[in-house]
Amino acid sequence: MSADPTPPAPSSDAAPNRAASQTSDRRAPRGAEAGGPDTPPPPPPRPVRRRVRHGALVGYLSGLFTFLTLAALGLGGAIYYGKALFDGPGPLEQETAVVIPLNRGVGEIAETLARAGVLDHPKVFEAGVRLYGGSLRYGEYAFPAHVSMREAMEILISGKAIEHAVTVPEGLTSQQVVERLRDVAVLTGDVREAPPEGSLLPETYRVMRGTPREQVIARMRAAQKAALDEIWRKRDPSVPVKSPDDLVTLASLVEKETGIAEERGRVAAVFVNRLNKGMRLQSDPTIVYGLVGGRGTLGRSLTRSDIQSRTAYNTYVINGLPAGPIANPGRAALEAAARPPKTGELYFVADGSGGHAFGKTLAEHNRNVQRWRQVERARGAAADRVAPDEATPEPEGGADSDPPTSTSAPASSAPQQPVRPRR
Repeated sequence: MSADPTPPAPSSDAAPNRAASQTSDRRAPRGAEAGGPDTPPPPPPRPVRRRVRHGALVGYLSGLFTFLTLAALGLGGAIYYGKALFDGPGPLEQETAVVIPLNRGVGEIAETLARAGVLDHPKVFEAGVRLYGGSLRYGEYAFPAHVSMREAMEILISGKAIEHAVTVPEGLTSQQVVERLRDVAVLTGDVREAPPEGSLLPETYRVMRGTPREQVIARMRAAQKAALDEIWRKRDPSVPVKSPDDLVTLASLVEKETGIAEERGRVAAVFVNRLNKGMRLQSDPTIVYGLVGGRGTLGRSLTRSDIQSRTAYNTYVINGLPAGPIANPGRAALEAAARPPKTGELYFVADGSGGHAFGKTLAEHNRNVQRWRQVERARGAAADRVAPDEATPEPEGGADSDPPTSTSAPASSAPQQPVRPRR
């Protein structure tokens, strides 16, 4: 019997079983793949790209933190160093005055101080001023040796600038005051015109370098007005002056006649007594002012023609007070004119010692004149002065016959020979 090589055909029941087996394999759980042929594959790994981004961000933040840390340390070190410079002693070897001009910025002021040797780090000074705040003021300031930048800043903020004394003596005319202020180097600007005569109060004024001259004039006028208002309220009503202006005029005569404080009251009393009696004042300085005005000085002795000059100021030819002040009187002269003592004296003449001899009668006055004549012959006649006349009849007041009121010690040697005044 021969073998049949043809395999037997599968039965109809085998096909459904294989199909079921394949279906069963596809539905098997994934976890079973790892353990055997029926185990499903593992899940795919996370994308590498995400891991790279996360690492870059961490590196960036780490670098930034490092940079900020180093920057903070550097800034802190710079601040510490700058503060040490700002508070430490400066390079200035000795006290120095520095002028800070008007309308300068902090940087310009720092450079000015550096050029003067007050500091050697102007940028640090500028930064410190801006950090601490405060307004730097102009003026002239004194900086002590080794002053720190902080101390320099505080000096400039305080505004305590150096003040200079400007002294204006009593008895100068307004024109002379202006000329004197022009000679004061710490002042600036010019005076457009001389103020009215008698409107300034002679005194010592404290000013900063760079103060305008016009500002000093304004201060002097304000001070005079304040003083005059006060003195006028306290005046003796029996003094024959009708207004504050008349009081200034009378005081200007007192100021020009004597520079001795103790004599001002007695000189004022002589003028007041003569005014009350209707006698001419016959004050030599009024002749001079009538001739030269604000220039204030004649520079020579008075002559007969000078004495007879018919000006509104010459009290040898006019009755009463002159047309206005002949100088700027000080407070003491104003007070003396407002409240003179009751003396009854009508005359005074230089006594040869810088003061005056006073007299109530013409006879007493003539004796004083004789003593003065002896001094005059030894020294020479006085410039800008009239020599007093010897014995003349006692005046009854108001006429040309009254004798000169006064004369003073000579101001210079070898003047012209003075003449007798007109009667």
